[in-house]
Amino acid sequence: MGEKVVLAYSGGLDTSVAVRWLKEKYNVDVITLTLDVGNEKDFTVVREKALKIGAIKAIVIDAKEMFVKYFLWPALQANALYEGQYPLATALSRPLMAKLLVDTALEEGATYIAHGCTGKGNDQVRFDVGVHALAPQLKVLAPAREWGMTRAETIAYAKKRNIPIPVTLKSPYSIDECLWGRSIETGVLEDPWVEPPEDAFAWTKSPDKAPNKPVYIEIGFDKGIPISLDGREMDGVALIQRMNELAGEHGIGRIDHIENRLVGIKSREIYEAPAATVLLQAHQALEAMTLSKDQLRFKQKVAIEIADIIYNGLWFSSQNRDLSAYIRSSQRYVTGTIRVKLFKGHAMVVGRTAPKSLYNLSLATYDKGDKFDQSMSVGFIHIWGLPVAIQAQVQLLSDTEGPLSIIAPKKQLKGRPKKRKS
Repeated sequence: MGEKVVLAYSGGLDTSVAVRWLKEKYNVDVITLTLDVGNEKDFTVVREKALKIGAIKAIVIDAKEMFVKYFLWPALQANALYEGQYPLATALSRPLMAKLLVDTALEEGATYIAHGCTGKGNDQVRFDVGVHALAPQLKVLAPAREWGMTRAETIAYAKKRNIPIPVTLKSPYSIDECLWGRSIETGVLEDPWVEPPEDAFAWTKSPDKAPNKPVYIEIGFDKGIPISLDGREMDGVALIQRMNELAGEHGIGRIDHIENRLVGIKSREIYEAPAATVLLQAHQALEAMTLSKDQLRFKQKVAIEIADIIYNGLWFSSQNRDLSAYIRSSQRYVTGTIRVKLFKGHAMVVGRTAPKSLYNLSLATYDKGDKFDQSMSVGFIHIWGLPVAIQAQVQLLSDTEGPLSIIAPKKQLKGRPKKRKS
């Protein structure tokens, strides 16, 4: 037997072609590794397909629990959303895949690791950087980055060699799925003016066809991690799967995003993330009850940084490790229950309770029982506004442009009311 390569194998077009292409191009023995991260596929069929195409060994690993515990829940605790929209489903699965690819390569005595990523996407960076961080002695091969075939040419290559493929030129979507979401690319979706056709979606109903009656759910959290749904304790995998069903039924979780890829281009991305959409919203609502104003403001900055780290393939960096320690600390009192209304494509938080809530009804109420001493406000306002008052009196009021120049130059304020003659 010759040198071995472990290929991250999804069973899709590119990785199916890659099995044969690697054998022809590099004369290597191909071992495929397929991970179940909530893809909802028949992995027996995927395994048999890999062997039929030419793999000498086809390994399937159920990684759902590991995915939830070490990747999804930390991302949820951080409120990680790339560019405020994408919950990083695919991006979160890649470091886990890189780790298990490395483990498998070392166990099998392989020289190479391969993946099906193109040279225009983000996943190539996530795989390459992850592998190099964990096992720099392993070489990375990326067939789709090398072969230079168009999608039509790749399909033709597969047909010529009798490689079964799941797409046609009439239905050319490139799809990636995991528990946290589903991404759909290529085909008509590449035109940012075209509304995504309904056949692009699989997890969510169109909001206009969703049930006409709303449903209310209650999500229980312990230290920022969801642990129950409607009072019933559930493990992470089951809870996410159930949330995908519930929210998807009500048309929640569709995302249409013009995204800034790491390689410097903009791409139109379509996502379905029902569970992630609702859980992120619920988690943020619980944090609003249990974190101070300063904690919330600083954590928002950390969330942006962590989202960028995940998206940019830097999961195994020290920066991620350090920021994650802060996130874990911030979740000490993020425990409670959030009630969410699901209706026609929208998830609305309508109820919150937390044992360590910072919300104090006796201070917030305007009704009977109000314990807020309003007489103290005058002194507070005087001290709070003192720096502004001093600067305005010394500098702004003597400004040649006038006190309103901080809003607009004097020459632009022609519409100001004229002074009345006494």
